[in-house]
Amino acid sequence: MEYLFVFAQSHEEFRVPELLSISELHGFTIGFDRYANVLDNAIKRPFMILMLDKEEHAHILAQRCILIKSVHEFYAEGASYEMLHEQNSRARLQWERYIPDTSFKFLVLGYNSTISQRRQRQIIESFAYMDFLGKIEMKNPEVTLTVFEEYESGRAPDGGLHKDGKFTQVYFGRLVVHGTARSLMGTFDVKKRQYFGNTSMEAEVSLLMANQTLASPGKLIYDPFIGTGSMAYTTAYFGAFVYGSDIDGRQMRGKDKTPGIIRAASQYGVASRIVDLCTFDVTNHPWRCGSFFDAIITDPPYGVRAGAKRLGRKKIREDRLQSAIPRPNEPYIPPTKPYELSQLVTDLVLLARYLLRPGGRLVFFLPTVSAEYAPPDINTVLCEGMELVANSLQDFGSWGRRLITIKKTAHAEYLPPSFDSIREAEESRDTHVPAHKDFREKYFQGFKRDNER
Repeated sequence: MEYLFVFAQSHEEFRVPELLSISELHGFTIGFDRYANVLDNAIKRPFMILMLDKEEHAHILAQRCILIKSVHEFYAEGASYEMLHEQNSRARLQWERYIPDTSFKFLVLGYNSTISQRRQRQIIESFAYMDFLGKIEMKNPEVTLTVFEEYESGRAPDGGLHKDGKFTQVYFGRLVVHGTARSLMGTFDVKKRQYFGNTSMEAEVSLLMANQTLASPGKLIYDPFIGTGSMAYTTAYFGAFVYGSDIDGRQMRGKDKTPGIIRAASQYGVASRIVDLCTFDVTNHPWRCGSFFDAIITDPPYGVRAGAKRLGRKKIREDRLQSAIPRPNEPYIPPTKPYELSQLVTDLVLLARYLLRPGGRLVFFLPTVSAEYAPPDINTVLCEGMELVANSLQDFGSWGRRLITIKKTAHAEYLPPSFDSIREAEESRDTHVPAHKDFREKYFQGFKRDNER
């Protein structure tokens, strides 16, 4: 059966991956038959007509997908109301059971346009041929019939509002369920959180990332760059157990006696699902066996607000070859050096292949330069046993960040990655240079091309 999905006007490229992830989590499929060759253009519009086997599946999606505003049983669409009514008449078998004694109401909504009360009344009266005999109930009807008018733009060429009838498409259906997951954006609002930092991820994106990991009760999820824990709270909220690490323990702890992440997790009632928080460098990790995490979720530091670091000295100086004499009562603080983004991403995928169970997912953000990005940028970080699932852009103009979802398809056991040896082997070959290489430098130079610098 076909259903009309109405989406929030944000993160267009994230919609389909989120739908597919939640349907995979719950073991059902979604049909995109209408968009076989035009899916890239379809996601730019707020409406999609999709196939579901059961109405129950619509409820599951609406309760979990952050970008769904509502789902409707689809009756008709058209480029004019004449086409709409003709198609709706042919769909009589779908709605005739509501004719005798079902209370109902109509809603008329516009996208990119405001519809006057007078015109709404005219539109509703045009459906008089449906002959509904039940009571009109505006507060709690048994059936809500919804008309959506879609306009290309909220303004006419002369700058005024669109006039009646100049819409691009009109849709009609029965409301099945409102999207309830969007209320979680308020629950996890960073401004209301007891502990956060300047790198904390916004609530909507954290929830989208959690959905991409297929977070659910009993799963074990790892964040190797946990920072202030933004993704830990949302994945734990969906029932997963979370383990976090960071090279800088101060980000996790904060200044109070109780670690900041634990305080914020207690605020959301998920502190019991934070397994542990440890301080270490992922390239010198303590994991002695692999294939035990269900997912890895992270937002690696890329140098805009905080730069990535790993253990090691920036440059070994001959006059410092001898180890310094330790001072009494002072802890040893190991030196760190910058961790270039393209190297970090390559290492992250290799680490994920080692740590993930077969079928497990790696979900992370990758910043890219808009003018330089090309599909091979993502392909170059993939390795044997790892397959790209989704690549969704959050566009900021001259640069953007891509939510990358990679799945471990291999069932073989892999040895822990030897980061330095792999990097040396890669650097010795003439390979594709991705747009995210040296991203920090490009960002602070205003993304100027080499001949402009």
